[in-house]
Amino acid sequence: MIRINLDLVMTQKHISAGRLAELIELTPANLSILKNNKAKAIRFSTLNALCRELDCQPGDILEYVPDSESEAMEE
Repeated sequence: MIRINLDLVMTQKHISAGRLAELIELTPANLSILKNNKAKAIRFSTLNALCRELDCQPGDILEYVPDSESEAMEE
């Protein structure tokens, strides 16, 4: 599975969800879905905007977790 570490990056960059949503022109509800790792997909344009505003690389936000590890975390 792909884990979205947006909360961690936002904390490191000292930016609130409301401010980030405004900067990347995303609804607060959709940003919350990303932050809470509930997203099934992410548009490249959204990822690009996140990287631009957070001054980071996609790999700072996205992390690959092998399925066996992700299943163990869910139990």
